[in-house]
Amino acid sequence: MAERNQCLAGWMARHQMTAGELADAVNDAIAVFAGRRGRIGERTVFRWLSGENRWPQERQRRALERVTGLPATALGFAPRTRKESDVRRRRFVGVVAAGTTAAALPLPLPAAPASAAGPPRVGTGDVIRLREALDGLAAQDAAHGGHGLEHAALAKAAEALALQQQSATQRVRQRLFALAAAFTATAAWSRIDAGQLDGADRHLDRALMLAGLAQDSEREMQVWNLKAMLARQRRDYPEAVAASRAARATAIARRSPLHASLAHARTAVGLAHAGDTRAALARLGRAEDTLDKADPTQPRAAWIAFYGPAELYSLTAIVRDLVGHPAQAEAASHRALAALPPAYRRNRALITARLALAQLHQGDIEHACATSEHVFTTMAGTPLPGRLRQTLGDFQRELIARAPARIAAEWSDRHRIEWSRP
Repeated sequence: MAERNQCLAGWMARHQMTAGELADAVNDAIAVFAGRRGRIGERTVFRWLSGENRWPQERQRRALERVTGLPATALGFAPRTRKESDVRRRRFVGVVAAGTTAAALPLPLPAAPASAAGPPRVGTGDVIRLREALDGLAAQDAAHGGHGLEHAALAKAAEALALQQQSATQRVRQRLFALAAAFTATAAWSRIDAGQLDGADRHLDRALMLAGLAQDSEREMQVWNLKAMLARQRRDYPEAVAASRAARATAIARRSPLHASLAHARTAVGLAHAGDTRAALARLGRAEDTLDKADPTQPRAAWIAFYGPAELYSLTAIVRDLVGHPAQAEAASHRALAALPPAYRRNRALITARLALAQLHQGDIEHACATSEHVFTTMAGTPLPGRLRQTLGDFQRELIARAPARIAAEWSDRHRIEWSRP
């Protein structure tokens, strides 16, 4: 029995692509270097996925590589024999020498050539190209913070909306609406992370409308999650709880334990801020139980890639500190730092700042000041996001209230430049 091609299946799952859509994208890619579209269908893709066809025809492989930006071997394909591999490699080198190297390049994938019947068709290749751009913004956010991404995100949202006005299938149109919603939500997040709250509501309302046009509950939950965070920063805790509950009511949260867990945790934070300790801790327990049911190996959208044990420990630390359990908050912060992937530099700095606060709330002033030093070393060379500066502002105010004046003044003088740098 043939072994299923998990590499190709995983790539399709990450890009939310059906067999028919991959076939369309490959056919469009074939048109780029062959002059007319290919004729493969879903059945061919199913044979690739099942492992029945372990080495597609040469032009199909070239088209797959163009669509995905990956070599065929990275997609789980392998030639049957060394001899066949050598022959095909010589043919490929000859083609490259003839000047057709474009077939080996990664996305973007051009649309099929225009015909007399109408304008160029917008296809799956355009969707993939925009999704790669969205993933790139998510990577920048993880490393440096979301501040500064607003302009780029809005430009990509406009591009997605412009494309959906062209000739495209209904499925592609919906995906472009969903991408426009995601880019617009990213623009809102850029303002939230920068602490520039004016204008974020406008972006989020538009993102929610676009998600509705896309009929995409994943994007709807993304927006409600950000609305909860925005309301919390504005200290409108009833609205923060209401937005978190709206996130829990989305279809994606009802069927995905991962999304449900995030919604429960966000609700817990809002309730803790509102002073409802019992309900906050109960909701936190729901978040933990639900996350245990999530499959960490399943592909996920870029916007929720950050959520897992580390982020839940971080939110637990916030809740525990707010309800008056600083020792438990400190322990949760340490767990968060231990579990956090290295790529999440901004999150590491935020967790460290909250760890310092939890230590300060226990009266461990020297330890708290030493911990806070790591915030600046973690973000060295990068301006501090607004949310991080706000957390450090909370630390400074608490330090002034709890520590001898000399210690508070020394801390403020030492970090005045880093803390206030825009």
